[in-house]
Amino acid sequence: MGLVSGKLCASPKIKLFRERIRKMAPGHILILYYATAILIGAVALSLPIAANGPPLSFIDSLFTATSAQCVTGLSVVDTGTKLTLFGQLVILILMQTGGLGIMTFSVYLFFYLRKGVGARGRGIIQETLLHTPIASVKDLIRDIFLLAFAIEGVGVLLLAVVFIPEMGFWQGLFCSIFHSVSAFCNAGFSLFPDNLIGYRSNVLVNFTIMGLIVLGGIGFLVIRELLDYLPWRRNKERRRLTLHSRLVLWTSGILIVGGALLIGLLEYRSAFANMGFMESFLTAVFQSITARTAGFNSIDLNMFKLPTLFLMMFLMFVGASPGSAGGGIKTTSLALFVAIICSRLKGNPHTNVFRRTIPDEVVAKSLALVMLAILLLGTALFALLTVQHPETAAHQSAGGFVNLTFEAISAFATVGLSLGATGELYPLGKIIVIALMFIGRIGLLTIAFTIVRRTRPNAVRYGQENIMVG
Repeated sequence: MGLVSGKLCASPKIKLFRERIRKMAPGHILILYYATAILIGAVALSLPIAANGPPLSFIDSLFTATSAQCVTGLSVVDTGTKLTLFGQLVILILMQTGGLGIMTFSVYLFFYLRKGVGARGRGIIQETLLHTPIASVKDLIRDIFLLAFAIEGVGVLLLAVVFIPEMGFWQGLFCSIFHSVSAFCNAGFSLFPDNLIGYRSNVLVNFTIMGLIVLGGIGFLVIRELLDYLPWRRNKERRRLTLHSRLVLWTSGILIVGGALLIGLLEYRSAFANMGFMESFLTAVFQSITARTAGFNSIDLNMFKLPTLFLMMFLMFVGASPGSAGGGIKTTSLALFVAIICSRLKGNPHTNVFRRTIPDEVVAKSLALVMLAILLLGTALFALLTVQHPETAAHQSAGGFVNLTFEAISAFATVGLSLGATGELYPLGKIIVIALMFIGRIGLLTIAFTIVRRTRPNAVRYGQENIMVG
């Protein structure tokens, strides 16, 4: 009788919980699901079976779980040696679900259970992956999963050519799967103690990882549009690439090529001095690509000069593209920011890109995103400096300032590159970085709109008055 009455009491509670979830805004649901996944991952990683030797402390487990779920790659432990196979599987699952979006997995399950997806569900997916109206949720979910697993599968096969002969079949296969998922989801976690430094001159590993990072960083919408241009789909009617896709491809291409050229020019007599041309070329291109999204490294970043590190901070701040697994302010925001400046300098009140006028609402959103990102990073960096170097004189902590700035931008942009500050963080410093990773993955505007209560537009318009600017 006790069990029966318990079930009867639980049923109304479950219904009440479901009703509350239905009434929540998409942003609130996103935060709830990501936070839940991180907590589950943190508990799993804190179990004795997840670590070799003493179990991880909860703060270290929370940090690692957040980094994996938010596809960042920063870690306070060596994933390959400290974590057991169970712990590595937890990281792998968190990376995959974090990269594709927990809401996407949920809607996918709802679709196959034939429960359907309503307008609120479409809104959640749009918050997670898209920034344009969704015509068919079923087609979207199908395409996302087919594309993701197909691309990751190709990556596994290519990496297995190198890893299996070196490590044996099962270890090499798992290593290939782990790094393929990590690269496509732009996570940057590696099972090797030196990340990918040992494969710096391996052409196949470099191009496979770079290809996965780029595809994972341009967004599903762009990939889906590019599929129409494949040779075996010539008979299908090709539509012109949308403005979004053209902007993403152009901006990404300029950042990759420009970043690689600048890194090569800055370091050819320094970090690349003892490398041949091919190795230098691979390293420059690899670091240009991974700096914006993934967090892998094929060279010790402490060998880079300050101008190179500044360039990498800029690339990290920009990040990936909307609808992708990466973070940052996004490539389209950078492109719009440049377009806004050019238009205003020319005296044009409208923002035009590729012979298209961008709506004022989108322009305002991009400016708000950039300003919020700068404000957040400034606040977080101040907090980190206060926690990590509360009484250190400026001349004694110049390197610490650079390291923490690099760390903060890397966490916010969910990149995962580090100059070594991660392992030196105090518990409070880890909490600050955890918050940066979480906000960077959910999205600044999503967090802002969730916290700030929306009000009805005020119909009253006041008189205009100019002020001096600049």
